Formats: sequence, structure tokens, C-alpha cells
Amino acid sequence: MGESGAVPPRFAPGDRVRARAGDPDGHTRLPRYARGQTGRIVALTGNWPLADDVAAHRPAPRNEPVYTVAFDARALWGEGGHEVTLDLWQSYLEPAAESAAGPAAGEEPV
Repeated sequence: MGESGAVPPRFAPGDRVRARAGDPDGHTRLPRYARGQTGRIVALTGNWPLADDVAAHRPAPRNEPVYTVAFDARALWGEGGHEVTLDLWQSYLEPAAESAAGPAAGEEPV
């Protein structure tokens, strides 16, 4: 953690990430349709209290980086030629494995 208790950023704009799969207990701001999908970091928007912790009324919610992540609409819904952007907390994301992931939003298949 940083000097203010904030978690340092793990990703940078352009990084490929995968939204964590699974269905956590309690509140989450990670939409079901994005779970397990691969996207691209567009921007780091700053550190914010984790919504899951706030909803659980934890006295000291984790203060994590939040990223704007772009996903290909076709990957999410099977159609659409545009990107869908979501603001997601760092704990919702993991690095995308190059061999296991399809192209991120805005990338051409290899």
C-alpha cells in the first residue's frame, strides 16, 4: 500500500487485462456480462474506496486504483462493432494471458 493506504496501480494504459470470472458473495460493481472477458486499459482514473467494501459497511474500505477498461461489444454480447467501456477496480482485473486471450477491444485478431 502507498503512504495514504492506497493500493499502487498494477496496470497502465494499453495493458490487456481479463475481468475476473466468478460470482462473489455480496455486492460487486463487476457486471456479470464482463466477467471472464478480455479488455484493454484505457485510463487510470485514480484510487477510490472499493464499492464492495463500502456496500458491506466495512469501516476501512480498501482504496484501490480504478481503471477505464474497453471491451469489444461483440465479445460481450455476440454483436456490435463498437467498444464498451467500464470503470473497474483493480481487484476485479488480472493480466490477460497472451496465449489464452482473444484480441482486446480495438485490436485485430492475429
